[in-house]
Amino acid sequence: MLVKEFRVILPLTVEEYQVAQLYSVAEASKNETGGGEGVEVLKNEPFENYPLLGNRFSSGQYTYKIYHLKSKVPAFIRLLAPEGSLEVHEEAWNAYPYCRTIISNPGYMKEGFYISIETLHAPGDGEMENAHELSGEKLRLREVVPIDISNDPVKTADYKPDEDPTKFKSEKTGRGPLQGPEWWKKCDPVMTCYKLVTCEFKWFGLQTRVEKFIQDVERRLFTNFHRQVFCWMDRWHGMTMEDIRRLEDKTKQELDKQRQVGEVRGTRSE
Repeated sequence: MLVKEFRVILPLTVEEYQVAQLYSVAEASKNETGGGEGVEVLKNEPFENYPLLGNRFSSGQYTYKIYHLKSKVPAFIRLLAPEGSLEVHEEAWNAYPYCRTIISNPGYMKEGFYISIETLHAPGDGEMENAHELSGEKLRLREVVPIDISNDPVKTADYKPDEDPTKFKSEKTGRGPLQGPEWWKKCDPVMTCYKLVTCEFKWFGLQTRVEKFIQDVERRLFTNFHRQVFCWMDRWHGMTMEDIRRLEDKTKQELDKQRQVGEVRGTRSE
């Protein structure tokens, strides 16, 4: 088991991020779908009475998605895994400002693989020492990993000039560009996403390698996604939750069509 807590600082309010995140998830899903691969949304509905984070949160929006992968997993897994097994299921309970996501592979790995991503969104620049109220072994295993969306390097294949926080300035809010070390000390508002990622891959001889790969992928995804969240600010700023739900319904229809045609799109594994 490998446990990391990624801390992503953003020049947003916690309220703004709720809309920003959902907008960006919908857009990013379209960018990752095509040619038989990508995101299939099975459920997107309210939930109640599901206790989260010590029962501090218990209602919100539940989503169930299937990710059809193949080109997005490492080559050594593709060689070992049978046809049809590279399908990942994602269940998410979004009780904003807290969210829990569980990723599994019930068709092949069953109990031998899971990723848990627990996120708390809070004001401030990452100073909460134990946002997820961990204790015992989990706290001992946890490694804190700061993510700086402006200064952390991104892969050449991931870089897009219009998604570079050091170059973007929002016309609607005047925020940005994010330049220099500790740029967040010059920002108001500022918030942090505390993303606790726990992964387990029980496959003899591969466990350590794959768990490290998974955590590296999560860091890459979190970095690229939050660069987009900031640089897409003028697209989502001012939208309401009603606007977002309409966008999600429309996106589901687009994804269902997109997955059947065209070429594979988006992030590839190396």
